[in-house]
Amino acid sequence: MLTRMEAEQRIIRLQRELKGNGIDGALLIYPIDIYYFTGTRQNSTLWIPADGNPRLFVRKSLSRARAESVIEDIRPFPASKEFPALFGDEVKKIGITFDVVPLQQYNYYAKLLPGRELCDISGINREIRSVKSDWELDRLRHSAAHLCAVFRQVPEFLRAGMREIDLAAEFECRLRKEGSEGYVRMRAFNQELFQGLAVSATAGEPGFFDGAVTGRGLSSASPHGASTEIIAAGTPVLLDYTGIFNGYIVDMTRIFVVGSLSAELRHAFDAAIAIQQALVEDLKPAVICEELFLKAAAMAEAAGLGKNFMGAPGENARFVGHGVGLELDELPVLAQGFKAPLRAGQTIAIEPKFVIPGQGVIGIENTFAVSARGGVKITDLADDIVCL
Repeated sequence: MLTRMEAEQRIIRLQRELKGNGIDGALLIYPIDIYYFTGTRQNSTLWIPADGNPRLFVRKSLSRARAESVIEDIRPFPASKEFPALFGDEVKKIGITFDVVPLQQYNYYAKLLPGRELCDISGINREIRSVKSDWELDRLRHSAAHLCAVFRQVPEFLRAGMREIDLAAEFECRLRKEGSEGYVRMRAFNQELFQGLAVSATAGEPGFFDGAVTGRGLSSASPHGASTEIIAAGTPVLLDYTGIFNGYIVDMTRIFVVGSLSAELRHAFDAAIAIQQALVEDLKPAVICEELFLKAAAMAEAAGLGKNFMGAPGENARFVGHGVGLELDELPVLAQGFKAPLRAGQTIAIEPKFVIPGQGVIGIENTFAVSARGGVKITDLADDIVCL
């Protein structure tokens, strides 16, 4: 559960940014942002003034919000006609997260607060959340330990001849019994994910998901993840899963095979490991994110695998790492065009992968923390291919 000291530090950081940008307060309505600052995910709206104490207005459940949250001022959401009176005349510029607030909600609050300027604080909010405290890093390590425990069990149940969906079901059952919450929260519009991927023969199929691997899925309405295809000996099995505990997400991938892999797939795996190692060494404050992606792409090209890097040829994703935390797609992103410098305490899933048409998908993924000495591995499990 979120501690009062942790919440206060987060709020202080936000208030400092609000003041520096001439914004009188932040009105947060997106659930995971509210959870980050308050410790409760109940249906509510959070007001954080640039000066003073925050107030949480709850629609449902008020009793649970009061039991869970570290915020002192928690009230029922007021009637519309009473809402404007809660904001003094000095409040003229209000920050809202435009990246996730629907237009209908924007219009609702603009109508409730006439005469005030509503401005975008999406970048401010995401930058604050990207840097993890020691308390958050402990939560992520806790998530990773449980996820790694399930990965270690895979040799007990993976067999040639089983369907991808049966493998996924077994893995996900054990992950849920371990206590994983299952909510893979994503901020990006039109992205969705059900816990993770268990794919083999269909791993290289293209799809909507903004990543290297999509899988066929079970229908055109759910075109992502495991299918009913049979897992064959000699074909790589890619397990790419999230572990979610107390809301905190870690992301990792391991490769399994019944039998052995071709020399070409082994070569691609070695390239993925080399790329991961090179990026981890440079996962330090002030290093530019785009430069890490360009380094990874150049290494893939030098290995003769440029066209296969991060997706099927012609379907390649243009990143090699993404921030994780309470959402799967947090900042920073190791991507082409993302020129922001890394900051100590940011947590990033690095995932160099290759799609080899006709043979399968190969690669690695681990979650790391940025530090002065380079990336610190959070998903502490051996990277080796597991041969059965």
